[in-house]
Amino acid sequence: MSVRTRIAVIGVGNEFRHDDGVGQAVIARLRERADTRPLPTGTVLATCDGDPARLIGLWEGAALAVVVDAAHAHPARPGRVHRLALDEGLPDRPPTTSSHGLGLGEAVELARILGRLPGRLVVYGVEGADSSLGIGLSTRVEATVEPLAGDIEDEVARQGGVGACG
Repeated sequence: MSVRTRIAVIGVGNEFRHDDGVGQAVIARLRERADTRPLPTGTVLATCDGDPARLIGLWEGAALAVVVDAAHAHPARPGRVHRLALDEGLPDRPPTTSSHGLGLGEAVELARILGRLPGRLVVYGVEGADSSLGIGLSTRVEATVEPLAGDIEDEVARQGGVGACG
């Protein structure tokens, strides 16, 4: 059995649908911060449109996969962040859903059936206010990008430095 050393941080969404681009915005912020706050060696920052096969391909073989996606909740509280960890168990019907036709739940279930889940999967869902066509995040969602980037850096650090060099 091989040892998993890779960490994948995946921003899901469409930057041309306002708040649906929050995952990509967080990845962009992590890339900007990398000069002053580098992530462990072996950490991959990626974006994805939410296609389950692409998601599975990005997290397959990872010791830790962190996924950031826009979410819908009822009642909505734009900018609120939900954190779900696969090792803590997933609810049967989460209070939020992906803003894509097929959600992360379908990708997780497919990966589970295929035996292609990462060692640990953490999902951050950010409630959005506007998913209409256009660029730029709403004010409340934009305000979550910087703190969420910090939370993800902490999440990666808690992994115990998997893949880190010295």
